[in-house]
Amino acid sequence: MLKINNIDKKYADGTHALKDISLELSTGMVGLLGPNGAGKSSLMRTLACLQSPDSGSYHFNNINCLTSPHELRQTLGYLPQYFGVYPHMSCKKLLEHIAVLKGLNRAEFEPQIEELLTLTNLKYVENKAVASFSGGMKQRFGIAQTLLGNPSFLIMDEPTSGLDPAERERLHDVLVSISQDRLVILSTHIVEDIENLCHHVALLIKGEIVESADVQTLIAPLEGRVWQSDHAPILAGEVTVLSKNYRFGIPAWRILSEAQPTPSAQLTEATLQDRYFWELNKKEHEDVVTQ
Repeated sequence: MLKINNIDKKYADGTHALKDISLELSTGMVGLLGPNGAGKSSLMRTLACLQSPDSGSYHFNNINCLTSPHELRQTLGYLPQYFGVYPHMSCKKLLEHIAVLKGLNRAEFEPQIEELLTLTNLKYVENKAVASFSGGMKQRFGIAQTLLGNPSFLIMDEPTSGLDPAERERLHDVLVSISQDRLVILSTHIVEDIENLCHHVALLIKGEIVESADVQTLIAPLEGRVWQSDHAPILAGEVTVLSKNYRFGIPAWRILSEAQPTPSAQLTEATLQDRYFWELNKKEHEDVVTQ
């Protein structure tokens, strides 16, 4: 169990990255969803003990993470959005090197590495330099090194960013398999990843947690109010355009409205993406009002 209590973080340039963040998270895959600049990486870096909050506290199981960061690191695996590798070292040799840095002896890390190479489908390239890997292969290598030492708490910052659809699907398989018996926090701005992988979602927008719940609870306020139309809405008042997409070059609007917003509009199931865009729209409106 991870308990975060009133964490606040402001940087020297005046950016208020985290605003009184409080969360309780348990075993399984938890999604941290928000746009770029929402504070996701700031929260991940704080939870990974790479920076200290200005105020607040957080505990993982019985560990006070601020006063005992070394104890937390013994049970933590962290995959940042961007990470470097030794350019000429092979996949297996680099995993062995990282295992030694983590304090594992050869008897401990050799069977772990064999298992992780199989899990991440990297066994066939174990002797190739990681620097030569594709983006998806590098991300799978990143997950493998994160799992060395069998941590019970994993933090993954935008692990699928920049991957093609096939690589994302392979990575999804790995993420699902490793989240069965540990807490995994998956930070992303890709709604589809959250819907596919996570049993619980925290919406983070402009440094604030809007809501933290399962997907069905998050979309419940929108049920019976989301319409899909091939024309822009004509009603004024309580009508919000959630998104506009194209299918085969034809526009399709998703609209939040109590009444039918256009003659062609049809009620449709609310989605997590609808809730996400609704919250972004509300935040933008609040900013305009306060300016």
